[in-house]
Amino acid sequence: QQHEETGEVPVAFVVKSSEISEQEIKEYVAKQVIFYKKIHRVYFVDAIPKSPSGKILRKDLRSRLAA
Repeated sequence: QQHEETGEVPVAFVVKSSEISEQEIKEYVAKQVIFYKKIHRVYFVDAIPKSPSGKILRKDLRSRLAA
């Protein structure tokens, strides 16, 4: 995701498997990272796309942002 002043901003893709909210995820991450790495948006997905070797397909996640 793009920010007009700073360029890219952090977002999270989370497989929804419990009753955790976007706000709870943001608060948890905010306690763990420096201010400019705080998550701006959480996207809940059914599954994280992975290659046959098990690596996360980041380009597929980025394409979901553009859609």
